[in-house]
Amino acid sequence: MNKLINIEPKRVFHYFEEICGIPHGSGNMDKIVEYCVNFAKSHGLRYVQDEADNVIIYKEGTKSGEPVILQGHIDMVCQKTPESTINFETDGLDIYIDGDYVKANGTTLGADNGVAAAIILAILESRDIEHPPIEAVFTSDEEIGMIGAGKLDGTKLSGKRLINLDAGGIDKLTVSCAGGSDFKIFIPVKRTIACGKKVSVTLKGLKGGHSGVEIHKGRINANVLAGRILNYANKICDYDIISIKGGDKGNAITPICSIEIVLDKSEEFISKMEDYFTLIKKEMSERENSLDITIKVDEEGNFDVIDKEAKEKLIYTLIVAPNGVVDMSAEIENLVETSLNLGVLNTEKERIVLHFVLRSNKKTAIDFLEEKLTLLATYNGCDIEVFGHYPPWEHKENSVLRDEYVKAYEKIYNSRPDILAIHAGLECGILSSKIEDVDCISIGPDIYDMHTVNERLSISSMKQFFDLLVDMLSKI
Repeated sequence: MNKLINIEPKRVFHYFEEICGIPHGSGNMDKIVEYCVNFAKSHGLRYVQDEADNVIIYKEGTKSGEPVILQGHIDMVCQKTPESTINFETDGLDIYIDGDYVKANGTTLGADNGVAAAIILAILESRDIEHPPIEAVFTSDEEIGMIGAGKLDGTKLSGKRLINLDAGGIDKLTVSCAGGSDFKIFIPVKRTIACGKKVSVTLKGLKGGHSGVEIHKGRINANVLAGRILNYANKICDYDIISIKGGDKGNAITPICSIEIVLDKSEEFISKMEDYFTLIKKEMSERENSLDITIKVDEEGNFDVIDKEAKEKLIYTLIVAPNGVVDMSAEIENLVETSLNLGVLNTEKERIVLHFVLRSNKKTAIDFLEEKLTLLATYNGCDIEVFGHYPPWEHKENSVLRDEYVKAYEKIYNSRPDILAIHAGLECGILSSKIEDVDCISIGPDIYDMHTVNERLSISSMKQFFDLLVDMLSKI
C-alpha cells in the first residue's frame, strides 16, 4: 500500500487508500463500519452507529454557523474481470496510478463512493479547515437499494443543509435525481435429465456501466443479448438449457453472461451460431467494439436441465421485457426520465431469477413500469417481488448551498458549473424526506466508468474539488 502517499491532498488520498484496503462491498459492511467507528474514537469525536450500520460522526465547528451534513455511502459495487482472483469478501483492492488516474487492477475501484468517505474523514481530522459544525453521515448498502439511508433516523441530525458527495464531476452541480425500485421476476423451473453434448456460450468484452449514469449511451446488456441468442438458437435446433448467468448487481449494465445448453448434434449448430455471432458483432461494432462471443463444445453425457416450459418462458421474458431507456423528459433537455436495467440473471435449482432496477424522476412513471412488468410476468405464469422503493429528489427553488457552490466555483474557474437533474438515484431523495425543509446538493470529483472494471478517479480533479469544497465550507 502507500501508493498514493505523496498525492495532494495527502490526507484525502491517505484515507482513500486505507478504504481501498478494506473489503466493503454491499452487504459486507462490518470492517468498514468498524474503521469509521475507530476513527471517531481515536479523534475524540462523538458518534452514533445504528442497527443498519450507518455511522454518524459529530464535530464542533471551527467557526459559528448552522450545522452542515456531509454525507456519502461506504459500500461499493464489486465487479471484476474473469481473470481476477480477488475475493471481495476478504481482500482489499490492488490500486495503482496511471497518469492522472487512480485505478484498480482487474476490479472496480470503489471511488463510488469511497472518495466521499475519504474527503469527510480528512475534514473531520483537520484542525485548519474553517467550517461550521459538521454532522458526518456514512450510510451503508446504498448500492443494493439505499438500505442504510432508508433506515437512518433523521432525528439524529439537526442540520438543515446537506452536502451529498456522491455525484460528479467537479463542473457539475446536481440538484435533483430519480427515484426507483427493484423488480424481480421468478420463472418456475422443473428439472429433467437431457442426454447430449454440453455447449457453452460466453458473452464478454461489453462496456457495462452504471444503469443510471450510462443507460442512455446505448451500451449493450449481456443478459438481453443472451435472450436474443437463445431465441435465434431455437430456430436452428432443439436444445435444453443447463444454466444461464449474467451480472450480480441490479444497477450495473451487465457486461458478461454465460450460457450452458445441451443438444444432440453440435457441428452444424456451432457453424450457424458463429455466423450469427459475426452478424451481431458487426451490427454492434460502433457501440461495443470489444464484444467477444465464444462458443465451445464440452463433454458428452447426461445433464440436469430446466424443463421446456421454463425455457420458453425465459426466452419470452428476455425478448419481450423492456430494457434501457423507456422515456426522455419533456421538461429537462437530454434527461432520461424513465428506464430499467436487467442487472442480474441467474439460474437456481427451482427457478430462474431476473432482477431489474427501475428508475424515474416521476413516481407515477415508476408505478406504471411496475404495472407493465407485473402484467408481463403474470401472463407468463411467473411470480414477482417488488422492493427497494426510494423517492425522487425534487428540485428546490431556493437553495443557499446551490448558490454558494456556484459562487465558489465561479471564483476559482471564472465560469458557472452545470446545474443538473440526473437519472441516477441518490440518497438525497430518501434523506430529504427524513429532514424537514432540508437544503441539499450533490457534488464530487471526476470519476469515470463507475460500476465497471474500468472505473478511475481523476487525481487532479480530487485536489481541485477538495479545495472548492473547503472554500465553500468557510462561507456557509
